[in-house]
Amino acid sequence: MSYGDEVNEFATGRVALVTGAAGDIGRAVALRLAAAGASVILADLPTAGERLDESHGLCVEVSPAAGSTMTTVVFDVTDAHAVESAIARLGPDLATPDLLFNNAGYQGEFANTLDMSLDDVSRVLEVNVTGVFTVLQVFARGLQRRGRPGAVVNTASMAGVSGAPNMAGYSASKAAVIALTKSAAKDLAPFGVRVNAISPAFIGPGAMWDNQVHRQAEVPSIYYADTDAAVAQQMIDQIPLRRYGSLDEVAATVTFLLSDDASYLTGVNIEVSGGAA
Repeated sequence: MSYGDEVNEFATGRVALVTGAAGDIGRAVALRLAAAGASVILADLPTAGERLDESHGLCVEVSPAAGSTMTTVVFDVTDAHAVESAIARLGPDLATPDLLFNNAGYQGEFANTLDMSLDDVSRVLEVNVTGVFTVLQVFARGLQRRGRPGAVVNTASMAGVSGAPNMAGYSASKAAVIALTKSAAKDLAPFGVRVNAISPAFIGPGAMWDNQVHRQAEVPSIYYADTDAAVAQQMIDQIPLRRYGSLDEVAATVTFLLSDDASYLTGVNIEVSGGAA
């Protein structure tokens, strides 16, 4: 799509922090925010390297006038000091973002609950729960110090709504993100900070879709077949709209929640699921 032609410039003058910006969903949201006029801070792990730079370059392309205010930062979301230091180094114009897409996450291994590695589950919870909380807290404290309002969207998942087979750790972590969203929304409302979440179902095409299909096919299960093609069809058959969602549809939902069009929404989890429950 042509972001510059189709996205309202609701974020002109705003500073948006996007974590997990090297990934497909993070990149799609960063592009929409850039096209909407925001100065976008694209964050990911140091290992994201080339893909993070690609996300940055695309943001500059869709918003050349704001290109000089687009920047990248690297940090581990579970390290509060690293998050604070990275943002502080951005300088006075960018050091207090007022929009946050809190998206960094780790899916972990696919396995039956009986076989799942406790070490891997701990890592999933550390990144998806502690990491989301850490970035949210650093972001909100920055706004509180300066007496500024803001908006947050956390990335949850339909796995956290209904539970997904072979993904017990991930499902638990995303259920926690939904609860965190609802609790933080109450705590931060007096400071003018709205906190919402999105729960995507199956999103494609691309690496995310292909990876999930393949990894479910690898795990013996009564829920999915053992070939990629069969699993892909089984997943689509779970969706009332009979298709997977697009990155643009996820990004449109996120930017709506961050915009003033959603000014009376807080503590909400929007299921971007094509009707799946």
